[in-house]
Amino acid sequence: MEEVVITGMGCVSALGNTPELLWNNLLEGKSGLATIDRFDVTNYPIKIAAAVKEFDGSEFISPRDSSRLSRCIQYAVYASFQALKNAGISPENEDPTRSGVIIGSGIGGMQIYSDSVVSLSNRGPSRVSPFFIPMSIVNMPAGEVSNRTGWMGPCYAVVSACATSNHSIAAAYDQIRLGRADIMLAGGTDETVNNVALAGFTSMKALSKRNDDPTTASRPFDKDRDGFVIGEGSGILVLESLSHAKKRGANILARVAGIGMSADAHHMSAPREDGEGVRLAIEMALREAGISPKDVGYVNTHGTSTPLGDVAECSALEKVFAGATDSLKVNSSKCMIGHALGAAGALEAIITVKSLQNQMIHATTNVFNQDERIHLDVCANKNTSHSFNYAMSDSFGFGGQNSVLLLGRN
Repeated sequence: MEEVVITGMGCVSALGNTPELLWNNLLEGKSGLATIDRFDVTNYPIKIAAAVKEFDGSEFISPRDSSRLSRCIQYAVYASFQALKNAGISPENEDPTRSGVIIGSGIGGMQIYSDSVVSLSNRGPSRVSPFFIPMSIVNMPAGEVSNRTGWMGPCYAVVSACATSNHSIAAAYDQIRLGRADIMLAGGTDETVNNVALAGFTSMKALSKRNDDPTTASRPFDKDRDGFVIGEGSGILVLESLSHAKKRGANILARVAGIGMSADAHHMSAPREDGEGVRLAIEMALREAGISPKDVGYVNTHGTSTPLGDVAECSALEKVFAGATDSLKVNSSKCMIGHALGAAGALEAIITVKSLQNQMIHATTNVFNQDERIHLDVCANKNTSHSFNYAMSDSFGFGGQNSVLLLGRN
């Protein structure tokens, strides 16, 4: 089977709308978490989020098009064409039948859905926008990117909550390895800083209540963590077969060494406390890569800052890496970029590639008192220089869906 490599990256995030800006802001310890000003949160118990700021999609999206595309789709289009530009690819120069798009979303265009329900209720069915359906359904980010690139290869959406991006990358990886495509755009997108999403996650009691101090509200691995901070954005990777990348003289950023997937088979939203589902996914990725745990030097964890989730994930890591934890560094990016749901895994994959390239791991901020049940080096409050050739990025979704991406240094 073909080896699969990463040759381009693009993003929209609460800490910057290029991979370079995102990475530099993480190293500087900046926070994208703040009080919500996009809509009135007076009556909301939770008033904080990691919203995308200063988004200007005009380089790739016309004003006319922006009026008919949800933010979810706009983020994906922008990040996709940024990734293509980063990879040095002109879509029209590729064989359209050998090029595809797999972009998932956790919840799609939720704002237009909410607005349309209000219009229907207040003004009747004739006032529902004709763009309601295409702006809201989850497959449209991939469809719109396919329309704009002219690529006719595999094109669909993956939906597995917060595991979506890694599952999308895994699906694209499989298409290339199976010989169905030479090049794929893959990742995730979500526009989750809106009234309905905030209300829903608040009702689930999943979110941090630290309205008075947004920048320290997300506290992965800290014993006083009380939930995640909702975020949004998009992360897109260009995946290619190694032969295709070499043929065009591409700059290879990293290798996709292995993929792991599993299910907790346990609960609608809570993880297995023993972390067994996570362990299975990690071990699957290691087997596929043909490496041992001691070969992995860094894990960008799912690390949401939830009371159960952080301990379950770290328990799984401690089991798999038993005897090799002295050389293992872990961190969480959500302390600064929030939890971007369906886009989280792709944003964190971009960060993992940057870590491999720079041999540097950004700090996990806001670790004031590390949970005594977590016995790993979580890079608490400090950037860490580290030598490593393999890194892992974990993503887990409601429903117990686990996805692990194992990357190798080029």
